[in-house]
Amino acid sequence: MENKIKEIISDFKNKSNKELIIALDFLSKDFDETKEIVIKLTKKLDKAESLYNQILKEYESRSNV
Repeated sequence: MENKIKEIISDFKNKSNKELIIALDFLSKDFDETKEIVIKLTKKLDKAESLYNQILKEYESRSNV
């Protein structure tokens, strides 16, 4: 299926409306999945940064840095 999508995308001006709908559906789903991954990774990154900063603050308070 991905080869068909690539074929449609690479020459979309010469494809039928039915093929364009196939490509649009694929791209819409791909966009939503990618967006969800980015959101999850952003939350994970924010949590890692927060924990790092908390632990660094504790370390610095013990070291009198």
